[in-house]
Amino acid sequence: MVHVAIAEDEKEYIDTLVSHIRRYEQEYSVAFDVKVFRSALELVEEYRPVYDILFLDIEMPLLDGISAAKQIRETDTHVMIMFITQMAQYAIQGYTVDAIDYVLKPLTYPAFVMKMKKLLQRIPRNSGRQLILRTQGGMRRICPEDICFIETVSHRLEYHTISGSFPVWSTMQAAEAELSEEGFIRCNSCYLINLAHLHEVQGDIAMVRGHALKISRSRRKAFLDALFRYQRGDRS
Repeated sequence: MVHVAIAEDEKEYIDTLVSHIRRYEQEYSVAFDVKVFRSALELVEEYRPVYDILFLDIEMPLLDGISAAKQIRETDTHVMIMFITQMAQYAIQGYTVDAIDYVLKPLTYPAFVMKMKKLLQRIPRNSGRQLILRTQGGMRRICPEDICFIETVSHRLEYHTISGSFPVWSTMQAAEAELSEEGFIRCNSCYLINLAHLHEVQGDIAMVRGHALKISRSRRKAFLDALFRYQRGDRS
């Protein structure tokens, strides 16, 4: 299932785009779930990082499409953004928010097919599973392989990733259960390590991306056994 959001304030173009999506669905055997927003402001206020593709009109009242995309990129770096516009020069700004492309109004079906094929080849879901995490700023999407380790801090978790760290409102037990089959193992009660980012073990210290994480005595055997199985390619 491909999850699509459309943010457009003109009914004519909403109807055309939805019609094209449904036709493509029938002709190419791709299932789409479509959510329509009648303004960029509505989109931003209700946005959750669960979409694969976002068709976003650039020219809308109250909040324009470029500004909306900048806000969305703060919590969702994966969604594929395709701008809708009547004037191509406006779409040039789309590169500042990592937009894939743009479509010109009125949108013909052959042009739509070409753009959709391009999008479907690049949506992140093709590269693996993704997690939806509850953070202080809202919901955030991330691929498990991008997580280096997870740390318990007070009554929350700190996710340390290849691009930085951020807090998540969850428990270590929940994170461990969700990631147990992704090559994650606890080295002590406070740290859950992604073995893909483990550089070496020095005595009772696990080195993960420059961080020295202590391996507790009670978890040492289970940790080393899990590391041995991971190195053999056995994820069970």
